[in-house]
Amino acid sequence: MTTTDLPRALVTSMVEDAVTAPSMHNAQPWRFVHRTGTDTVELHGDPSREMPREDPDHRALHIGCGAALFNLRVAAAHHGRRAATRLLPRRDDPWHLADVQLRQAPVDDELAALHPALRSRHTSRFPFTDEQIPPEILDGLKAAALLEGCRLVLPGAWHTDTVMGLVHASELFEAADASVRAEIAAWIRTGAAEEDGAQEGIPSYALGPRQYDVTSPVRDFDTTRRVTGRSSVRFEKRPLIALLGTTTDTPGDWLEAGQAMQHVLLRATLDGLSTSLMSQPLEWPELRAEARDPGSPIGYVHMVIRLGYGPRGRTTPRRPVSEVLSFD
Repeated sequence: MTTTDLPRALVTSMVEDAVTAPSMHNAQPWRFVHRTGTDTVELHGDPSREMPREDPDHRALHIGCGAALFNLRVAAAHHGRRAATRLLPRRDDPWHLADVQLRQAPVDDELAALHPALRSRHTSRFPFTDEQIPPEILDGLKAAALLEGCRLVLPGAWHTDTVMGLVHASELFEAADASVRAEIAAWIRTGAAEEDGAQEGIPSYALGPRQYDVTSPVRDFDTTRRVTGRSSVRFEKRPLIALLGTTTDTPGDWLEAGQAMQHVLLRATLDGLSTSLMSQPLEWPELRAEARDPGSPIGYVHMVIRLGYGPRGRTTPRRPVSEVLSFD
């Protein structure tokens, strides 16, 4: 073994951590490649897991891969390695997204400290309490986004109401588009016998309760009511949301946004917060433009993050590493 070789067991362990990242409908649109004799792990997007109707430009796919990339960096720090990341989305090879060189060098202790949150961070589609989040925690989340080249903005009351209006408008858009509804349904697991052992998609237990009225900030993935036994509850009327964005809107920005999103989510988890992602209004170009707060420095919103105190949610399935990691 040369000084640049990475042991297979180490690479496998780090990728196991990387794939705990969230992705649109838990599609897990990533592949990792380790070239034998090098200390580099490649990140590729998986076009077989694209969503042509909801994500035609692959922005959400890049964000999910960016989140997995950030997890890989955290895992590297946990194992005493420093990750030198080079983003590579190019026109001639659009699915090769990044190279990560894992060096034996002084580690980033702040990244390593996030490692315990990798497997305890889950999306929570449950109501949150009215307990206020301390300002110092919110400032820490903003700082986490800045470290990844993005901004996290907490909109005021009027713009929060605007974003919630966009959430409800996107529900109407979705209800009127059969092809979008069919694409979503393909990733929802209802608990049917033929779905036993499914390793991707959103399982029925992770859907959360139904909204009692029209105040829910959480997307209902089962509008056709294929899943039985879900209770109806009231959600917070004005949730605390944060807008994550960048000044430009390129594939490189999307990868940075995914890393920033995951940094914020892991930091929030360690701070005792529950989180959920509200991407529904951002899937419609005419609504996404309206999500931007005109008083903020954000040019393009990539994710709306709901923050609060409440149930943490449960683990959702992940594909085995053998399906997403190859050694060449």
